[in-house]
Amino acid sequence: MDNFALMPDERQLRIDLAAAFRAVARLGMHEAVANHFSAAVSPDGRKFLMNPKWRHFSRIRASDLVLFDLDAADGISGRTDVDATAWAIHGQMHKLLPQARVVMHLHPPFATTIAALADPQIKPIDQNTARYFNRLAVDSSYAGMADSEQEGARLAGLLGNKSRLLMGNHGVLITASTVGEAFDDIYTIERACQILVQAYATGQPLKVLPDDIAERTAQDWEQITDFSKAHFEEMKRVLDAEDPSYAL
Repeated sequence: MDNFALMPDERQLRIDLAAAFRAVARLGMHEAVANHFSAAVSPDGRKFLMNPKWRHFSRIRASDLVLFDLDAADGISGRTDVDATAWAIHGQMHKLLPQARVVMHLHPPFATTIAALADPQIKPIDQNTARYFNRLAVDSSYAGMADSEQEGARLAGLLGNKSRLLMGNHGVLITASTVGEAFDDIYTIERACQILVQAYATGQPLKVLPDDIAERTAQDWEQITDFSKAHFEEMKRVLDAEDPSYAL
């Protein structure tokens, strides 16, 4: 059974992706009507769902998500439902990294704060920050809006064998196998950066974990993908109780 056969059908994928938008808005991690999430529908990633141009995360429904096709003859020429930067980043991620079934790009306040530092490393000072020990690619070459396929390809190349990219002076990008795992990861990286920013703000020296402890903690995180999926399922239950319209 191939990877695509293990993916939920397009309808469920739409529902899950819409729920992720709503949950991120509820947590205040979104950026106005910018930022995008995408999820591959085809085995090779060349057909993928993504949010339409300039739609607020808190209003996105499953039926609003747009199905894009990298093999379409005219690409996005003349289309008004896609942001050029979204196409540049997400199109190249799905084209060059078909294993990245879900791609989430945000400018959340704390992760972006760390990305703006001369030393943008997420230092392992607690359990959340240790999740990213030696598991974070960093882009230190921000050169303006990522609105070209060449820039998208450069970002994809920076990931290497990692699934997270801290985009210097820009934000963060997460890839994962499922929407639930991606959501929990982008939630945790923002929480980790919040903890780190607050620790820096005290002006006191950081108590950084020893490498062996940080590595063991990161490995422990990698063994509990069911935790990530459960977190997302609980967030969907919260949304179902408050406003289930995301699933329409």
